[in-house]
Amino acid sequence: MREAMTIRAGVFAVAMAAMSLAVVGEALALDEKNVIAKPERSPWAVFRFGFSAYKQGHKQEAIEAYRYAAENGQIGASWKLARMYAEGDGVARDDYEAFKFYSEIARQDVEPDNPDVSYVADALVELAHYLRRGIPGSPVQANPQAAQDYYMRAAANYRNPVAQYEVGLMFLNGEGVRKSVQTAGRWLQLAAEKGHTGAQATLGNLLCHGGQTVRGLAMLTVALERAQSSEAAWIRPMQEEAFALATESDRRTAMALAQRMLTTGTQ
Repeated sequence: MREAMTIRAGVFAVAMAAMSLAVVGEALALDEKNVIAKPERSPWAVFRFGFSAYKQGHKQEAIEAYRYAAENGQIGASWKLARMYAEGDGVARDDYEAFKFYSEIARQDVEPDNPDVSYVADALVELAHYLRRGIPGSPVQANPQAAQDYYMRAAANYRNPVAQYEVGLMFLNGEGVRKSVQTAGRWLQLAAEKGHTGAQATLGNLLCHGGQTVRGLAMLTVALERAQSSEAAWIRPMQEEAFALATESDRRTAMALAQRMLTTGTQ
């Protein structure tokens, strides 16, 4: 194992030197005769080399660098590999391989002020997504309870807005928990304050149905304005319904409030 790590470190040392001399777009050249004699590189340095290689389109070199850094404890490298496998970016798409990298990250119990917290929180959310439906053709079966546990950990410990939104939906729909619109609203508010479009729209719809027409319509309008096309498809009907049911006075007030929200970024 030690010899393999030494060999891989040497590969990166030579590859980094080659990249610095090559014209952008040329392949990286590796002189394997000099590999074994080179010392090991720090995981952080190799991770940075991998990122540089990736940005220049040398994805195979990036993958090798990320693997070395991940095997030596660089959480960011594990996350990058997980994303590449999940998206089929530079490698054949393999959700189970991505799941394994995310699982390794999720085993890290970092503190909220740790620089790696975003990687851990995102890994927890992605694991929850996978466990919600399972991964066909793999040992990963659908496990809604485990998915909920991962969402809750990311939402409560790391304040991840995607997880907070999902937890809000769980309470709203009574999915694995006792249904509570009030509790759902609190989680959705937390996610909405961080700019989560789905949370803004869902909370806005709840407010409209709860008698808070002006604020609800304003939040739906903000969400629709910020939504990607895939989100707009389900947000638009709710916004149009709320707009149609509101009085003319409430519409004007809501549109003015929505404009202030969009300008200031507040909810």
